[in-house]
Amino acid sequence: MIQLRFLKSPLLSSSNILSNFSPKPRTGTLLPHPVTKFKPLSQMDSYSTTTTSSSLSKLLFRQLFEKESSTYTYLLADVNHPDKPALLIDPVDKTVDRDLNVIKELGLKLVYAMNTHVHADHVTGTGLIKSKVPGAKSIISKASGSKADLHVEHGDKVSFGDLFLEVRATPGHTLGCVTYVSGEGPDQPQPRMAFTGDALLIRGCGRTDFQGGSSSQLYKSVHSQIFTLPKDTLIYPAHDYKGFTVSTVGEEIQYNPRLTKDEETFKSIMENLNLSYPKMIDIAVPANLVCGMQDLISKA
Repeated sequence: MIQLRFLKSPLLSSSNILSNFSPKPRTGTLLPHPVTKFKPLSQMDSYSTTTTSSSLSKLLFRQLFEKESSTYTYLLADVNHPDKPALLIDPVDKTVDRDLNVIKELGLKLVYAMNTHVHADHVTGTGLIKSKVPGAKSIISKASGSKADLHVEHGDKVSFGDLFLEVRATPGHTLGCVTYVSGEGPDQPQPRMAFTGDALLIRGCGRTDFQGGSSSQLYKSVHSQIFTLPKDTLIYPAHDYKGFTVSTVGEEIQYNPRLTKDEETFKSIMENLNLSYPKMIDIAVPANLVCGMQDLISKA
């Protein structure tokens, strides 16, 4: 049985992350479970995986792709645990059946369906997953204002089997963005992995002109919560539009064309992107605020 455990976290509090990034300890939530190795920057696949030895042999990892919104969904599972508990990060409603079929084929038990933020370009698959997998719990940040079974904050830990993801608040693209970072320690997979949502993309970042976005806040979030991770930490974003699948913290510190600039230059870049209105935002955001269950709610 998956249980919630509580322990002290040395990370910053969510409220301070949203203001001035000053330290403030908080009690983190350890929600329960393994990971494999990863490819260097390469052309994106709809289904990709690699494996390694040692602690990574615990972790089964799959990177899945939804082509219409160019969204990556990530499957992680602790295959050394008797229950083989698994979680999905940023599932898409249109590919839920594909994802659940992979989970079934691999003999995993899905315990969590998680979002990095309230997406504006697709409807999350978490609500649909909950209707198909009894016992699966949805997770999103408390700051997002969205409905979910479990709300996380900066410093919380989402545990699956003997592995865990650390929650880091990375607002700026939206007010409620978080990055999920694989655990630190000898029993956790190395190198570490950061699932950055839209906060940090490969050689880019998410826009900051809607949903409570702030270019200044995004700059601080990335530099204090992602760029401070070990340089070999693998970066797995929620989207890619150029054919990349993975980067590292060290690569983005050196080569990201926006976030290598000083803060004022970054703000100027973001203010002059002149991006079009997201075509799915009027459908996706209301749906995602209710865990993607808008159809069922409207019929109730």
